[in-house]
Amino acid sequence: MIITDTHTHLYSEQFDNDRSLVIEKAINAGVSRFFIPAIDSSYTSAMLQLEKDFPSNVFLMMGLHPTSVKENYKEELNLVKDWLEKRKFFAVGEIGIDLYWDKTRLKEQQDAFKLQIEWAKEKNLPIVIHCRDAFDEIFEVLDDVKDDQLHGIFHCFTGLLEQAHRALSYNMKLGIGGVVTFKNGGIDKFLSEIDLKHIVLETDAPYLSPTPYRGKRNESGYIINILDKLVDIYNLTPERIAEITTQNSKDVFRI
Repeated sequence: MIITDTHTHLYSEQFDNDRSLVIEKAINAGVSRFFIPAIDSSYTSAMLQLEKDFPSNVFLMMGLHPTSVKENYKEELNLVKDWLEKRKFFAVGEIGIDLYWDKTRLKEQQDAFKLQIEWAKEKNLPIVIHCRDAFDEIFEVLDDVKDDQLHGIFHCFTGLLEQAHRALSYNMKLGIGGVVTFKNGGIDKFLSEIDLKHIVLETDAPYLSPTPYRGKRNESGYIINILDKLVDIYNLTPERIAEITTQNSKDVFRI
């Protein structure tokens, strides 16, 4: 059984004391593919080192996270562009709009989001979308750029059924993580109405730990708890859930 974590920040400082152990534990649990989203240039060297240490398991993305869209965001975007020209990445991400932490830079976040989508299309790469308190703003951008080239993952989907269907209309998969296990997470109530062919699994480690680890550091190995929740929702075996969601990730990342 091959399980794919399509979104995990294994380079995070929270893993500095036991990173290799955490990754080996996940691999032993059947999680053998880790897709690594970027945040900003301060983490690039750590991402590259992670890939070097686990070349058969780690697949890197490149992009500027919306919460890193600050005064110097144009400089950061230039670095993203340089890296995309320099070597292979498997997606442009995570990119998007986050209005939870800062509502004052919406215009800059929109500009960064659109530009990085353009680069993804030029490279024929998927995008991985970060959306927090910004569904309408995200959809507005996607309406502007929608075409046959647009594809990717709506990371950490936590919206309503109607928003899920709209996300799918842009040729996105839904990234389902720890929230699906939360008592009041909401998405578990309607997820069975979304065909499993549209779903990929993720942890967003070290954030958003699934039940029963909620409030503690998340790990890629905890994706088993997310998979088990989908077993209940879809009434399929763990092996079948893993097979379908891993194939979905292969379709997105083309690997």
